[in-house]
Amino acid sequence: MILLLVLAFIGMALFEAPGLVRRRWWRELAVFAATLGLAFMLSLMRVIGVDLPNPNKIITLLVHMFLNVLPT
Repeated sequence: MILLLVLAFIGMALFEAPGLVRRRWWRELAVFAATLGLAFMLSLMRVIGVDLPNPNKIITLLVHMFLNVLPT
């Protein structure tokens, strides 16, 4: 399963990156690489069985913190 995951992410990088390099879109390439790297790390942790936190709890906490800062 890990090999399939690695191959999928290599395929995505090989499909997207050459066009970004050819057009010299360095910022977009950096954002793409960072996003792909984060997605790979999260996917790999999920595949090997790491229990990931629910992002809904973090989003709810941030919204409550933001709403408490706003004046009423």
